[in-house]
Amino acid sequence: MRKKLLFVITLLITVIIGGNTIAQDTSGPKYGNDSSSCVMNNSLYYEFYKQWKQSSYKSDAWKDAVNPWRWVFLNCPRSTKNIYLHGEKLIDVLIKNESDKVNKERYVDTLMMIYDKRIQYFGSEGYVLGKKGSDLYKLRPDAYEESYEILKKSIQLEGNKSKGPVLIYYFRSAEKMVKNEKFDAGLLVDIYDQTSEIIEFNIKKATAENKTKEITNWENIKGNIELSFEPHATCPDLISLYSVKFNESPDDIDLVRKIVKILDKKGCTDSDLFLRALEKLIELEPEPSAESAELLGKLYIKREQYNEATKYLNQAAELCTDNNDKADIHYLLANVYFQIKQFSTARSHCYEVLKTRPNDGKVYILIGDLYSSSAKLCGGDDLKDKIVYWVAVDKYIKAKSVDSSVAELAKTKINTFTQYFPTTETIFFYDKEKGEAYTVECWINETTTVRTSD
Repeated sequence: MRKKLLFVITLLITVIIGGNTIAQDTSGPKYGNDSSSCVMNNSLYYEFYKQWKQSSYKSDAWKDAVNPWRWVFLNCPRSTKNIYLHGEKLIDVLIKNESDKVNKERYVDTLMMIYDKRIQYFGSEGYVLGKKGSDLYKLRPDAYEESYEILKKSIQLEGNKSKGPVLIYYFRSAEKMVKNEKFDAGLLVDIYDQTSEIIEFNIKKATAENKTKEITNWENIKGNIELSFEPHATCPDLISLYSVKFNESPDDIDLVRKIVKILDKKGCTDSDLFLRALEKLIELEPEPSAESAELLGKLYIKREQYNEATKYLNQAAELCTDNNDKADIHYLLANVYFQIKQFSTARSHCYEVLKTRPNDGKVYILIGDLYSSSAKLCGGDDLKDKIVYWVAVDKYIKAKSVDSSVAELAKTKINTFTQYFPTTETIFFYDKEKGEAYTVECWINETTTVRTSD
């Protein structure tokens, strides 16, 4: 108990006098003014720390590590970064085992000081501030304003390298700021937008590197923030908030971009505000962007103005630089052209998708649907009225073979359209035989195999 009290008092004095005891000159000796004692205490605390770690942090060896660690922390803070890495864990266990509220708060102060000194002597400011802000939020919930500022700075410094938990606590601290009327709800929208970009960057990166565990972790982070944001993200609330901002600053391109992006992401695209903001964005952009053209195309689809939709979606496809995003736009275009019965053009866009995603089964399903919808267009007699179903089923079979996710849908379509094949009597009348090659002309121009429904 005496050792424990001495430790608390020493560190408290350090905090009260502003850390002067440990604020060594960074240009001074690495091992302080007493190098032999520094090396000795470093070795001593580390031996006990190692025993504690080897027990999976379940033994009491940490108790023997505390005093020599404290000596090193106070007297040779530049000697090794392990002082801070191990110190975090030692102080954490002291916090967890402390029942006295005053002492517990002092330990929290010490933990915050460890982070500050780590930055002072070993840098990595953005990363360490993320740990500091997160721990402060967890250990001292009422200090949410301070946590918010620390985490905000961490994310400004780290950007896409920010850790997932840092993003979560940043959002939670901002929630408290809004709840306590320090900011309006627009802060949460801004932070949601900012954190979402970081999360999406890391999901794409992990996907490209085929790191399944990282993808799962980032998806969980995304879900956590989405869940927190949901109560603040109803369309009426977002529209009410951003209508005022838009009316005040309609020519602020950054604001207009944000309005369009957030309303699109939250499914509020039927609103008048979304249309006005999107039209304004097209007007303000010095050069059209793929994103805004795509959004405008989608808006016209919703309004069933398909010719206008194709105009903007084609523009989006031309401007898009990401191959996968471009493929998504071509797939959307294929569906729009299908809707207005421009089958050949629709198929051309399907082929564009397949250049990037050759095993995308839904694209083959769509081509099959284009063919099966062409019976009247390509018919003319009892045989030609049926032959489009041969090539349609070919595409459904292809979809099933390359993409298991559409296998059940493909199987259903195969069973449905096989029934529409010509009968044996019909192919005999037109001098055809089962199994022989046949070229389906019209706009399709594909060679298939003669088959019958019976």
